[in-house]
Amino acid sequence: MAHEHLNPVADVEWLVPDWPAPANVRALCSTRTGGVSEGAYASLNLGDHVNDDPLAVNANRAIFALALECADGESAHPVFLQQVHGTDLRWLDATTPDGEQADACATRVPQTACVIMVADCLPVLFCKRDGSAVAAAHAGWRGLAGVAGQGGVLEKVVAELGGGSDLLAWLGPCIGQDAFEVGAEVRAAFCAHDAAAASHFLPQGNDKYRADLAALARQRLTAAGVPHIHGNDSSTAWCTVSQPSRFFSYRRDQRALGASGRLAAAVWIDG
Repeated sequence: MAHEHLNPVADVEWLVPDWPAPANVRALCSTRTGGVSEGAYASLNLGDHVNDDPLAVNANRAIFALALECADGESAHPVFLQQVHGTDLRWLDATTPDGEQADACATRVPQTACVIMVADCLPVLFCKRDGSAVAAAHAGWRGLAGVAGQGGVLEKVVAELGGGSDLLAWLGPCIGQDAFEVGAEVRAAFCAHDAAAASHFLPQGNDKYRADLAALARQRLTAAGVPHIHGNDSSTAWCTVSQPSRFFSYRRDQRALGASGRLAAAVWIDG
């Protein structure tokens, strides 16, 4: 994460992607700091479906919205999806309400922000190199693997944006390989799509493996023709589980605390 930087906005620290996006494309990812939630949700929980105090979530989302700055002094409007670990994509405009069921979204409309929430899954942000469209995807292992022969959520975004050669992608924080133990069925789902995926699973015995989610995403994006992939390089600095003071982690917090908040990554076109 040495190539990323933290930018204070509204007294909160945000992870700002270091990628060669065009000047009219803006993006950021929240950390867990700077909000008003308490306990397991401390402090900038942006998920409204995790049993946090609704008033606290609303206040946190207002903080998040203020950070989506545009050159004219206004803020972009964030649209929060109902994510279901699938591969559907929704195109957003200025009237799209929160709660649309999908695991990816895209827009060509300035000041409408594509938002993805995570707490171990991988957020992937996209933009076209000419700045004409942006997108965001929620890449847990199910959405990333997709259906054999049909691809997953990342391939869906690439297709909707007209192909990979004209795209930039940024991978945010997610569960690291040291913490992500999966069963043989997960490995099989990826290897059915591409046998080379086997290199991103470390055997642990008893049909268990440790999966490198970020590396699997990079592999899928490269195969889809995306030439420029930035952000998460699978190093420990990007692991949500290993940094409890900075990131929410469902696997870590749900087991230890009985609940977990959500981070959010957003990308938008500056009007």
